[in-house]
Amino acid sequence: MSHTQSNTLHIIGGGMAGSEAAWQAANAGARVTLHEMRPEVGTFAHRTGSLAEMVCSNSFRSDDDEQNAVGLLHWEMRAAGSLIMEMADAHRLPAGGALAVDRDPFAEAVTARLHAHPDITVVPGEITALPEEGATIIATGPLTSGALAQAIAAETGQESLAFFDAIAPIVYADTIDMSVAWEQSRYDKGETLEEQRAYINCPMTRDEYEAFIDALIAAEKTEFKPGETAGYFDGCLPIEVMAERGRETLRHGPMKPVGLTNPHQPDVKPWAVVQLRRDNALGTLYNIVGFQTKMKYGAQTSVFKMIPGLQDASFARLGGIHRNTFINSPTLLDDQMRLRSRPHIRFAGQITGVEGYVESAAMGLLAGRLAAAELRGDTLPPVPQVTAMGALIHHITGGAEAKTFQPMNVNFGLFPPVEGLKAGRRGRKDRYKAYTDRAKAAWSDWLDRPAAAAE
Repeated sequence: MSHTQSNTLHIIGGGMAGSEAAWQAANAGARVTLHEMRPEVGTFAHRTGSLAEMVCSNSFRSDDDEQNAVGLLHWEMRAAGSLIMEMADAHRLPAGGALAVDRDPFAEAVTARLHAHPDITVVPGEITALPEEGATIIATGPLTSGALAQAIAAETGQESLAFFDAIAPIVYADTIDMSVAWEQSRYDKGETLEEQRAYINCPMTRDEYEAFIDALIAAEKTEFKPGETAGYFDGCLPIEVMAERGRETLRHGPMKPVGLTNPHQPDVKPWAVVQLRRDNALGTLYNIVGFQTKMKYGAQTSVFKMIPGLQDASFARLGGIHRNTFINSPTLLDDQMRLRSRPHIRFAGQITGVEGYVESAAMGLLAGRLAAAELRGDTLPPVPQVTAMGALIHHITGGAEAKTFQPMNVNFGLFPPVEGLKAGRRGRKDRYKAYTDRAKAAWSDWLDRPAAAAE
């Protein structure tokens, strides 16, 4: 990997973060070389060679920019000209108040835009070592290749922490029994009828639920290989682990029966409800919400067919659990996302310990802008911590407790409190609105502020 041009930024990894970083940096005047090992070197989770391929779910989660931290992050990214958000909006699917994306056309569109950019060169092939010099962003994500992961571990002097991410099963829509299931978003969320019916709901009686929990706990699970530790991120707990934590856990988690009325039996309140969310524009695929699992494939089909409405279901993909690599960012990165020991290298995306597509792309957006400014001889002002972007970068570069550092989604718990607003559930709506109003003003101001010439 040569660095003949001093103003060339090398980005390793063409997922959400790397794609967004390339776009932002190129639009800020840098020449970008984007290195992606797929399709030459595959991973067990990716199916294509497209950039920004969505591996896990197809949801960018809530799009509510007044009451939800991830919705606010969407807003901030759109304001900053995010390619990932622009293409997500262009390929959005109905999903109640969430932003769900038609995954293949989305990734193909991102790929086409990056290839067409005059200042971006996409180079296939695996990078196996840390570059000795030249501006670099490492955005290799949770499935960082073994050789590069070892190089990072050797440089940072720490075991790269591994935990396991989980994939939920996907069902063919035409195999769901709609005389039992029904279409409805929780609390009828969404502006259009299509959005208000973006989920398919499968109701369970108390007896059906109890039998389902028994089957989950008894099912054969995949064992971890030696040296793999099952330290789960709470947002991605396998359902059988949740069931083992208490028989009611699932009924208060992904299977909660609230905000839904079964039109087949309007007077009967279901004991639990399994929700499926649309996974593609055609509406032919639905994923089972929150149902990541390490049950063996044979066990999965028999257990999931116990769900009323899915007794004849056929599966486009079964659930699974995979390795996820991330670095202990609070001890390793400075506030410009640079590796303290080798400041020409920045890290971005999920490998920094943010969780989720949107958060990963957001950290790519910042890293791309920071790197491009540095190549011009400028320094961007610090990102205000009251913004969603600022809350995230602060968390990974020093706000989090290094000893217990765990991947984190954006949430209002990462934001500095707004003075004079009451805590607790009652004041939550006003409080969240105050957070988002304050963030939007601060982010708009940050985007307008000129960079300072570097010392």
